[in-house]
Amino acid sequence: MTAQQTALVIGGTGPTGPLIVNGLIERGYDVTILHTGRHETDLISPEVHHIHTDPFDGSATAVALGEESFDLAVVMYGRLRILAPLLAGRCGHFVSIGGVGVYRGFGSPEELFPLGMPVPLPHNAPLVGDGEEFRKLRMIRVTEEAVFEHHPHAIHLRYPQLYGPRQPLPREWPLVRRALDRRPYLVVADGGLTVKSQGWIGNAAHATLLACDAPAAALGGIYNVADSSALSIAQIAEVVADELGHSWELVSLPYDLAVPARPLVGSWSTTHRVLDIGPTVRDLGYQDVLAPVDAWPVAARWLAENPPERGGALEQRLGDPFDYDAEDRLVAAWTGARNSLETALEDTEWASEPNYGSAYVGNRPDPGVS
Repeated sequence: MTAQQTALVIGGTGPTGPLIVNGLIERGYDVTILHTGRHETDLISPEVHHIHTDPFDGSATAVALGEESFDLAVVMYGRLRILAPLLAGRCGHFVSIGGVGVYRGFGSPEELFPLGMPVPLPHNAPLVGDGEEFRKLRMIRVTEEAVFEHHPHAIHLRYPQLYGPRQPLPREWPLVRRALDRRPYLVVADGGLTVKSQGWIGNAAHATLLACDAPAAALGGIYNVADSSALSIAQIAEVVADELGHSWELVSLPYDLAVPARPLVGSWSTTHRVLDIGPTVRDLGYQDVLAPVDAWPVAARWLAENPPERGGALEQRLGDPFDYDAEDRLVAAWTGARNSLETALEDTEWASEPNYGSAYVGNRPDPGVS
């Protein structure tokens, strides 16, 4: 008889954790999860073994693991650069999860020329250097290096911002709450056209399970994880409102003036952050389990049915005061300024009015062309 393969998952109780743990059980693994025990969930099968300790404490984790070894280790949580050496020689295959902020310009797009990341950002684009201003981003690179120092044939996954049920910081909540509150308009920055790679929790879990299967082409590699396509902020707002039976006017302001849109943009710049997942598709065989246009409504509905406390700690962390009176005053001032600009535009005489050019194709008239 062939012994059942064993898997250790460090973490495992967050948004993607139960999907990965249960996916490993479906693959025939005897699964143990190591976590603090503070976030137990009935989404995980009762046959799973639990080890409770602090995965940010290397010594405590070493004591908790004892002499156990595993066929597979999936490190989703804790201090990875400490856990990687701890598990060296104790697992047949090592899969780790980190962040996408390791790319140069992620936190400081002004460092790049031209300004901002190219779309998509090549998988092999330069990483942050030792002089990176944000220590957290520097440490992502250092952690990746530690993984492959101790596990040369590991597969490391870079997770983006995730969305879906049970997110500890659901960045779509500003949209969901405003839709529930039936706000007549939504302030967006620069047309709400900013696009950034994100990941539906089911898609991220699927990519992780593919890495657990240890395809030969992927061993020793680092892979970006994200949905295969990405919606702009404006598109997400449209999808969320529709799911919640609402519609609104998108009021576009220049970013410097679009103060209420800051939590949605999540940066001082509206430049894009779109990842190249070509190697993930090629080597891991990744495809979306759920396309973003179908996943965002599920995320919105779950939040509507499981809303965070209004005015509570989570809203404070999101940085959104939901100050509708201030938003109304800002929109009124913008509307007045725009009306003045439109009047000035009507009074402007052009030697030849600019148009869309001879290659224009569209269902609206080309300005200045009869």
